[in-house]
Amino acid sequence: MNPRELLLESFRAAVAAADPAIILPPHLPAPPRGRTLVVGGGKAAASMAAAVEAHWPESAPLSGLVVTRYQHSLPTRRIEVVEASHPLPDGRGEAAALRMLDMAGQLGPDDLLLALISGGGSSLLAAPVEGVTLKELRRVTKALLGAGASIHDINTVRKHLTRLSGGRLAQAARGARTLALIISDVVGDDPTHIASGPCAPDPTTCADALERLQRFRIALPAGIKHHLEACAAGGADDTPKPGHRCFARMENRVIASAQHSLQAACEFFESQRIPAMVLSDSVSGDAQAVAKQHAALARAVKSHPIALISGGETTVTLRPQHGRGGRNTEFLLALALELADTPAWAIACDTDGIDGSEDNAGAVIGPDTLLRAHEDGFDAAAFLGAHNSHGFFSALNDLVVSGPTRTNVNDYRALLLGLE
Repeated sequence: MNPRELLLESFRAAVAAADPAIILPPHLPAPPRGRTLVVGGGKAAASMAAAVEAHWPESAPLSGLVVTRYQHSLPTRRIEVVEASHPLPDGRGEAAALRMLDMAGQLGPDDLLLALISGGGSSLLAAPVEGVTLKELRRVTKALLGAGASIHDINTVRKHLTRLSGGRLAQAARGARTLALIISDVVGDDPTHIASGPCAPDPTTCADALERLQRFRIALPAGIKHHLEACAAGGADDTPKPGHRCFARMENRVIASAQHSLQAACEFFESQRIPAMVLSDSVSGDAQAVAKQHAALARAVKSHPIALISGGETTVTLRPQHGRGGRNTEFLLALALELADTPAWAIACDTDGIDGSEDNAGAVIGPDTLLRAHEDGFDAAAFLGAHNSHGFFSALNDLVVSGPTRTNVNDYRALLLGLE
């Protein structure tokens, strides 16, 4: 197997380790005395709903509604699947979130609320709080994304601007037993950060949300400014905090994470007689800075061959004029430049199959990447400076196009050293 195919197969192994059809069924509870309502959102929502249906007794009542990203749906019979926009929310997601809150509010103490939560749920279930418009929410979300804010920072803001996030779904269930099955796409796997924690206590406040917006110098639309300032001053309800009674019959259970997928990739390399090491499942920071760190480590490693594997989520701070590309292709282009004199192969892909807002999961680089680019008349450094990594790798035919994987455990990176 050549180095490129080894990298691609390792990515497939990482994704397979987070397949809801395999990982979700062992976590399903017994049907309750009453009804079971399934709600949720995220890039894995449709595949999670399909897994529930496939293993739920036909004789037991089951209904529900989940929201996933456009082109991420699957056919279901008992649980309705709605497609909506990501990363910027739209009216379809807003309407679905409001329906879920209404459905959850009709449950009784003998019923079960089964929440299926995965990355992307924050924007897919973004019904703004009273006094804030969807247009204002989209504007602030777009500004935070462009400023290079981390997902934790973005979610701190969204929790206080939307009706379902920050534990408000659990609050809406009015005492019904609630089980949230969660596929984690965030560093640390804390349920409060995954999809903005619809069923988790929220330790942050409206004042924290204001601080994040001020830190990134985001201009506040009137509705958002009024809501957050009133909430911070005690004039509006904040999200439910740890110890709130709405969490008495609530369980958040993470059923898949980056660490499990990275370990699966590690085992794949070792099956090919290539030693492998998981560096970290929680790499964060600017994509170009992370590339420098990985390159420095690659130059320091003396034992070959070896595969160095990492996960987490980097960020990209965009200039006013920029090209196309996601954080994974930006990382790889920066890495190729840093490793110009070090023979290496590498892959970086988002496990959901979509790198940012493009149609690719990521890309692959090899020892000849810069040479081939030069022969074709491409200046790699200029492409990086313009944040046009998609254009660079597209021209070299080095994009990885997997299509939607219908799962999401954050980014996957593997650096392969010591192979010809």
